[in-house]
Amino acid sequence: MAFPTFHLPQLQNWSCHNCGGCCRKHEIEITPQERDRILGQGWPASGKIPPGQPLFREQRSLLGRQQIFLAHQPDGGCVFLDDQGLCRIHGKFGEAAKPLACRVYPYAFHPRGKELAVSLRFSCPSVARNLGRPVGQQRKDLQTLARLVLPEGLPVTSPPRLSGRSILSWDDLLLVVDALRESISREDGPVVLQILRTLFWLDLIEKSRLSKITGERLRELLTLLSEAALLEIPELPVTIEPVSRIGLTQFRLLAGQYARTDTAASIDASLSGRWRQLRNGWSLTRGTGILPDLDDEFRSVSFDALHAIPCRLPAEAEEMLRRYLQVKIEGLHFCGRAYYDVPVIEGFHALILVLPVVGWIACWRAASAGRAELTFDDVLAALNRVDHQHGYSPVLASWGARRRVKNLQASGDIEKLLLHFSQPAL
Repeated sequence: MAFPTFHLPQLQNWSCHNCGGCCRKHEIEITPQERDRILGQGWPASGKIPPGQPLFREQRSLLGRQQIFLAHQPDGGCVFLDDQGLCRIHGKFGEAAKPLACRVYPYAFHPRGKELAVSLRFSCPSVARNLGRPVGQQRKDLQTLARLVLPEGLPVTSPPRLSGRSILSWDDLLLVVDALRESISREDGPVVLQILRTLFWLDLIEKSRLSKITGERLRELLTLLSEAALLEIPELPVTIEPVSRIGLTQFRLLAGQYARTDTAASIDASLSGRWRQLRNGWSLTRGTGILPDLDDEFRSVSFDALHAIPCRLPAEAEEMLRRYLQVKIEGLHFCGRAYYDVPVIEGFHALILVLPVVGWIACWRAASAGRAELTFDDVLAALNRVDHQHGYSPVLASWGARRRVKNLQASGDIEKLLLHFSQPAL
């Protein structure tokens, strides 16, 4: 089977800057073969691993599958992370000796018709900051990784559904996806304005029957709807309607899920741990009282302190979030097999909700530091945290989480949340 061509995000850069964040935030599942290879490297006898520190953690999944993970040290770092924030396996044996999951991160590969789309995870600060070599110049390295991820080449896959009732061919679906990216990419206004316009014409697409509108006719329809959105929404509204009470409750619960960075190894399953989770959930439901203490960046603060901070995005943050959306859309990293197997339109709504969630969590960080306004670093830290979960947390794949997104869309609260928590700084 011939290996596919690549569809690369040309506006994105990345190189590893050895921050060690991925070695602390992520649980790395490995294969039995990788475990045996690591054991063969002689680590327990090397003197580099603290005495009594296990190398692996094993558990059974909910479906009964045996899983093997790299263990973590008491401070949260991977067992192979040294005092300088570097990987011991990489340092001693080279990059090829590391587990495949470590080598691939922060890249993600997804079928895109006859091509293989490359996306990136913005949980990596260097991705979010757009630091390093242009991804478009890394084709050879990415081909090497892709052949390890997909040793038999690109599998034959059906395209994601457009919506719950609409199924398009790959060619026609990619016309819609490319229209989404182009719509978000417009620079005649802030990103939230482009999102509002996109939501306008996407809603019309969802209500249409596209079974007989294909190819060039579909392309023409998308162009006409996009132009109609410019006329319908020429600028941001002066008056922002309040989010519904139910919508705010559902949004806070969603933001609370994104704010967590629990791994399976760190979840406190004790009675006191479960009680603390219930108490935190109740606080988010009410929207009053005190937010929990998560870590040094996200301290325990009152809802009043968080809401006192104007959620206005600095110019650098605006650029970062626009690029985030473009990379995720272009890489099909928001629907289908890459995102809980949800349809394109549902996945786009979930992706767009990332922006107000990032704004809300950024305000939490600013309040933790006692600042009265957002900084770029607040938004960066929030995006790193949110994209750690987006598409990877099992909770976000649950019926309840998906229902929450659909409810916010049906009530018109997504647009209101965007205007409240994602506007550019004045």
